[in-house]
Amino acid sequence: MAPLLACLAVLGASAGYGALRLQEQTEGQPLRVAVVQGNIEQDKKWDQAYQAEVIGTYERLTREAVRSRPDLVIWPETATPFYFGGAERNDPGLTSDLRSFVRTTGTPLLTGSPYYERRPDRTYVLRNSAYLLDRDGSTAAVYHKLHLVPFGEYVPLKNLLFFVEKMVQAIGDFQTGAERTVMELGGREGERSVAFSTVICYEIIFPDLVRSFVDRGARVMTTITNDAWFGRTAAPRQHFAMSVFRAVENRVPVARAANTGVSGFIDARGRILAATDIFTEAFLVRDLVPAGGNRTFYTRFGDVFAWLCATAILVLLALPAQTDHSPRRGADPDT
Repeated sequence: MAPLLACLAVLGASAGYGALRLQEQTEGQPLRVAVVQGNIEQDKKWDQAYQAEVIGTYERLTREAVRSRPDLVIWPETATPFYFGGAERNDPGLTSDLRSFVRTTGTPLLTGSPYYERRPDRTYVLRNSAYLLDRDGSTAAVYHKLHLVPFGEYVPLKNLLFFVEKMVQAIGDFQTGAERTVMELGGREGERSVAFSTVICYEIIFPDLVRSFVDRGARVMTTITNDAWFGRTAAPRQHFAMSVFRAVENRVPVARAANTGVSGFIDARGRILAATDIFTEAFLVRDLVPAGGNRTFYTRFGDVFAWLCATAILVLLALPAQTDHSPRRGADPDT
């Protein structure tokens, strides 16, 4: 009976704590965010013949979105069909055109783009990156993806698995970034700036990685992704659902821009404010209230509770099993 009562007490305490948290009123100056979903087919994404069409799609949807006067526009992972800031082929001209477009909208843009750096030995360092462009089109911040997808962005044990090709075709394997970047979105005249961070693609499924950005000061989390690979399966919706947990764990709102969906917004309580359908052109604009200065237990300490539980299990398994030596009714205690 005691174990059952203990379980009920724990469940009741959890439910009560959750109910109290949900009743709390979130205060603060809202941040208006627009997410753009271009719905670009995977086989067209890097086809030079469709380059102008891809860029035109994102610019057209963005022009519609900025009519609602957002503070930030977000494009998905590798939304630009070129290497932003690159020095080869059409990269410089297309980079300059995008900067000019941002200036015409007067709205900061967070966009995904592949990044490369040419080494003296003529090899390349390739990264999956996110760029924050300020209202004047200048680069305000850059984040290089930290947690790469094995066999998607690089091949582990490449010397052994030399016959395996990664899913993303590029000039080489992607390399990891080195910094958990917290970006600063400058407010309009008379308004305060807002610190936020972004994670790319499947980085959103790793709780400890996301919390590290919030622990460093991010008050809004964004995530950019391209889920076109998964087609019309449950995977895009499952991927979106992971963002709900990250919002609740750190009590921060999350904005998500996905190439083919699901794009949307989640508030700091884990409620889905808006979401798109998959494989449709769309944009959404919502007001998000940035998190306050108080960090959650999980943001501060991470998976310490899980490690304590694992340690307790190991201790219990290590304890010697207790044997019942009490005499049975009718048995001879000397036998």
